[in-house]
Amino acid sequence: MLLEVRVESAGDLRSLRGWLRSDPEVRGSATIGVQGTAPRPGEMGTALDVLQLVTGNGWSAASFVLALVAWRRTRPRQPRLEIHRGDTVFVLTGGSDAEIERVVQMLDAAGDEDASQ
Repeated sequence: MLLEVRVESAGDLRSLRGWLRSDPEVRGSATIGVQGTAPRPGEMGTALDVLQLVTGNGWSAASFVLALVAWRRTRPRQPRLEIHRGDTVFVLTGGSDAEIERVVQMLDAAGDEDASQ
């Protein structure tokens, strides 16, 4: 399954990438990369837009979402996180138990759809 995670700034994106790479459960079941875009006129280099995760066997939506929530709680200003899977967008804004459960269920259902195809 391919997931994209978007945050508000390139600094947050780099921080989140490091956080997920240091999490043994996420690192062991997903390939983590950053997707950039071409620079705008007058800019140098590329912009960091999105964190991409390609999940494999043994991937746990719950571990992934809990890692996102834990990272978010370490930030001085907790950024909004968008998780994109195809045309579906999951948003983490508060990190409540109900929100975490809802996102985990939606990601698990999306993974089940992938497995049945």
